[in-house]
Amino acid sequence: MATRFSINLIFISAFLLLNFASAARILENQDPMLFKYHNGQLLTGKITVNLIWYGNFKPSQKAIISDFIASLSSSKSEAQPSVSKWWGATEKYYHLIKSKKSSSLQLVFGNQISDENCSLGKSLTLQQVQHLASKGDQMNAINVVLTSNDVAVEGFCSSRCGTHGSVVSKTTLLKGKNYSKFAYIWVGNSETQCPGQCAWPFHQPIYGPQSPPLVAPNNDVGLDGMVINLASLLAGTATNPFGNGYYQGPSGAPLEAASACPGIYAKGAYPGYAGDLLVDPTTGASYNANGVNGRKYLLPALYDPTTKSCSTLV
Repeated sequence: MATRFSINLIFISAFLLLNFASAARILENQDPMLFKYHNGQLLTGKITVNLIWYGNFKPSQKAIISDFIASLSSSKSEAQPSVSKWWGATEKYYHLIKSKKSSSLQLVFGNQISDENCSLGKSLTLQQVQHLASKGDQMNAINVVLTSNDVAVEGFCSSRCGTHGSVVSKTTLLKGKNYSKFAYIWVGNSETQCPGQCAWPFHQPIYGPQSPPLVAPNNDVGLDGMVINLASLLAGTATNPFGNGYYQGPSGAPLEAASACPGIYAKGAYPGYAGDLLVDPTTGASYNANGVNGRKYLLPALYDPTTKSCSTLV
């Protein structure tokens, strides 16, 4: 048994951003109760993030994602602004809940599983994605399925760049009691299929203002785009893991912590323009967060429930 609570297409084309940026402004100006807590569970305690690689990924590509996960909770003294500071903004959601359920969340990097031979083929349904997610450890975990650029997934590019949801734990089914779920995320590499939709602003958008694409901070348009979408979905998973946490709109297609702020990466953002980002003087790459091992990343704005506005690192 599985439940998919949100299908978070990170609509990247500038044509769609025009509508979404307007929606974000409306969200900030309307009754704040529209973006609210629905009395459900948030992810709390020590949660392991496991990566399930489906298809062919180079070691250098895997390192981009694994370093990002490690950066979320890094205790090392990193250059600012940092990935861990970005993730720390999600704590505001927990502070608003006046109950034991509001204890903090700690993400730790877990195991990695590789299925380079694509055991389920190269055209996956969402049910098959959930099956792949179940291969990871299921106790106190988020299992992240990452599909390579030659793997098609149901709805990929046409309606989504990734999704998150929950699946009933195998342990629960075997024991027949203690009903529990584990969270999962899927993100696809859009490099060859739809980079204008799922890897903007590192690729020319399909519609709308045609500003030049930005230089990707890790020199990989597909993987840097995956980081943006993974970051958005992680924020949504933490604050709305089972469909009754924080969100605005219908439960089947909610605006969550990051998806409520589409296309915004820095101050000054507007449709077709990601904002006034930091630029690496050596590579010319645009970014807004520093990570472990000297990494640089571009991460989405997060909706701040205390100020009722979209908040950026820069």
